[in-house]
Amino acid sequence: MAKERIVVATPNRFLNKVASSGEHRINQSILARDVRLVGEDGEMIGVVNRWEALEKAKEAGLDLVEISPNAVPPVCKILDYGKFRYENQKRRSEARKKQHVVATKEVKFTPTIGEHDFQVKLSSVRKFLEADSKVKIFLRFRGREMMHQNLGVNLLNRIKEELGELAKVDQSPQLEGRSLLMVLSAARSKERIATQ
Repeated sequence: MAKERIVVATPNRFLNKVASSGEHRINQSILARDVRLVGEDGEMIGVVNRWEALEKAKEAGLDLVEISPNAVPPVCKILDYGKFRYENQKRRSEARKKQHVVATKEVKFTPTIGEHDFQVKLSSVRKFLEADSKVKIFLRFRGREMMHQNLGVNLLNRIKEELGELAKVDQSPQLEGRSLLMVLSAARSKERIATQ
C-alpha cells in the first residue's frame, strides 16, 4: 500500500518571514521536496527526498534542520536542534563581547572664541580622546567671518598642537558650507585595545 502525501500550499509571505527571521526550519516545517542531506557526523549523504531525510533523523533520535535554505536543493543536517541553537547563541554573544564600538563626539568652535572658552572646549576634547572616542571639530563661520578663513585654519592647527601626541588627525580640515570640519581620534587607542 502506497503512502499518500498531502501537499499544503503555503503563502510566499510566510516563507520569506521564516527565512528572514534567522530561525531555521526543522523537521515537518521543511518545505522542499528534495534536500541535500548532511549526516550527524558531518559526512555528506547527498540529495534525498525530504521524507527519507526525516526518517533518517528520526532513526538517529535527532532533528532535521534546514541549514542553508537558499541553496538548490536546500542543505539540511541531522543534529540536536536544542544544542545547535545554544551554540549559535553562545557564538553571537561572544562576538558581541569582542565588538568595540567607537563613539563620535562633536565639539563646536568659532574663529573668535575667547581663551577661557577655548581651554574649556579643549579639555572636553581631551576627555573624549582619552575615552577612545572620535572627535569631530566644527568651526562655524558667521557673516563676514567667511572672509577670514585663515583664522579658522590657525585655530584648528592650534588645537592639533595643544593636543600633541594624544590625538591623530583622521580627517584634515575641510570647508563644508560655512564650517571647517576636522576629525581626530586617540593616537594610542589601538595600543590600548591590544593590551587589554
